[in-house]
Amino acid sequence: MKKTVVLLGAVVAALVACTSEPRSKVVEFDSSMEVSGEKFAIGDITAGLPMNWDEYNYVVLEYKITTAQRFHVGFTTADGYNELRVMCYVPGAWNKLAIPLKFFRQEPGAAVDLAATYNQPRYTGWINLGGKRGALHRVDSIGFRMRAPIGNPRLEIRSISLSVDDPGDSYLENIPAVDEFGQWNLSDYEGKIHSLDELRASWAAEDALDSSTNAYNYSRYGGYRQKRVQATGYFRTEKIDGKWWFVDPEGYLFLSHGVDCVSAGGGGQIRDLDKREKMYKEIPPMPASGRGTPSFGRWNLQRRYGDDFREKANEQIIRRMNRWGLNTIANWSGLDVVAQNKKAFMLQLRDIGIAPELMGLADVYSPSFHSNVDSAILSFVAAYRDNPWLIGYFLGNEPAWLGRELQLCQMILEGKERPIKKALQAYLSAGDTEGRRIQFVFDTFDTFIKYVNSSLKKNDPNHLNLGIRFGNIMGIDKRLLISCKDAFDVLSFNCYSLSPDRKMLDFGEEVTGLPMIVGEYHFGTVDRGMAQSLWQVESQAERGVAYRYYTENAFAHPNLIGTAYFQWCDQDFTGRFDGENYNCGLIDVTDRPYSHQVEAMSETSKRLFGVHSGSTNPFSQQPVRPRGHGGMPEEWIVKQQ
Repeated sequence: MKKTVVLLGAVVAALVACTSEPRSKVVEFDSSMEVSGEKFAIGDITAGLPMNWDEYNYVVLEYKITTAQRFHVGFTTADGYNELRVMCYVPGAWNKLAIPLKFFRQEPGAAVDLAATYNQPRYTGWINLGGKRGALHRVDSIGFRMRAPIGNPRLEIRSISLSVDDPGDSYLENIPAVDEFGQWNLSDYEGKIHSLDELRASWAAEDALDSSTNAYNYSRYGGYRQKRVQATGYFRTEKIDGKWWFVDPEGYLFLSHGVDCVSAGGGGQIRDLDKREKMYKEIPPMPASGRGTPSFGRWNLQRRYGDDFREKANEQIIRRMNRWGLNTIANWSGLDVVAQNKKAFMLQLRDIGIAPELMGLADVYSPSFHSNVDSAILSFVAAYRDNPWLIGYFLGNEPAWLGRELQLCQMILEGKERPIKKALQAYLSAGDTEGRRIQFVFDTFDTFIKYVNSSLKKNDPNHLNLGIRFGNIMGIDKRLLISCKDAFDVLSFNCYSLSPDRKMLDFGEEVTGLPMIVGEYHFGTVDRGMAQSLWQVESQAERGVAYRYYTENAFAHPNLIGTAYFQWCDQDFTGRFDGENYNCGLIDVTDRPYSHQVEAMSETSKRLFGVHSGSTNPFSQQPVRPRGHGGMPEEWIVKQQ
């Protein structure tokens, strides 16, 4: 009974705080600074909040920010400063965001990959976990800060409250945040569509463009006619004069210049409409099947091609790829796009045992592991075994256990009874040290990838094993890379940076000797009301500059033979399944290309053979003030470097 009384008292305290006269505070983010922000007493906004938050589960902020650029929000506690990253879906509008306090208190739980681990969706914005975790005791101040602010943005906050139960998020304006085309409705910007006639004129202008590949001297499969070697009828790799290449089915040297998530009608999907209907000026029609969710991307394609839009939209994808010199449909792409057999493509295997509750590891100790893997691979590859357009298969993406092996072992030991738990207990009975726990995870991974490889080669000997796309390879234990050397045909990794670090590429080459693929990278900005992607630049024009610098400098390495830009369309304005809403696409929600981005791709496509061969220097111009999404410095105010 005593606990109940305390809890009720805490709720009352929060309610009292919420009903006190609100006071607002404005934070000006200075774009001349590397890090800009302000920290101030919580009582300056809402008086009377308790300083010990143990009895609460949510902190609720009522605020307005002028930008979609990510900002950090944190609290000073007895253990120091504790912060998270927040991205707002409704820049320019008042909204209420409820942040679960567990994100401040504890490390993320188990999930299949890095995005699923660290991205947390809400309804008026989304949260990316980071910073320090700990108890929320002696909480006395709140802080907001931003790295490399674009355009001197400002944030105004007028209420801070606490809640035991989830109060939900609220859009607090009467003007919709999203217009009838799926665009940001609270601001104008260069390239914005204002009418259907204007949109149709833009589409017609694109339809009149040439879509040949003559400028790139491509073979049928996208290889380079400049050099031909032995053909096998399928894609393979070969090292020639000290440089790795793909070789296409006809024997032409090939560099994979691709894009992820290639699909018609992407962007603008609406989730949880019942919780944020006020945010939209118009709601797109439901799919003809009656299943799924409304989508502005799909609606705009219906406006362009009619209800039966899919075939025409997929043909447009191929014309665009031809025009821009893209020769690979990379991972996560639509199978209907792949099925046209007009571009080389890559696929990811499914149902091979990778488990979210094991942070992306597999329980290789299960008696059914081998038979399940064999069955899944046999079923998956049956449709592709004899297809010459397929380059190969990925096994997985960004395993979340890397660097968290000790946390994973503890989760296994404290979790349900299962074969991997018994195997770990038996292994540790011979000695329980941190090193042995890490080695157990490494050994499990080694067993997994080697068996999957043997099954894949047995069931589809014609195509390449493209490996697992690690979150990065710099800092990965050499033992893991040695395992990859014996199990993969290609070493794959995602690399969100200004360009792949030469030392990292040399490290991968030295340890494995394998050719390499970058599975994901991108650049974005904030002018269209979406978050700026994992690497931000200052403008749409700078996205093109950044693309050329990254891609050409990547292919200058002798072992780098493929890149896949993430992704074809912008992400959903109000968040995909895990919350992300990045301006990272080649195509916007209205089915129009970003001209600076695709023109840059075209120029780079013309140069890649020479860059990789060593006869052409890579593009040397860097974008203005690019910044990644890494951690913040301890200092609150940091001058621009």
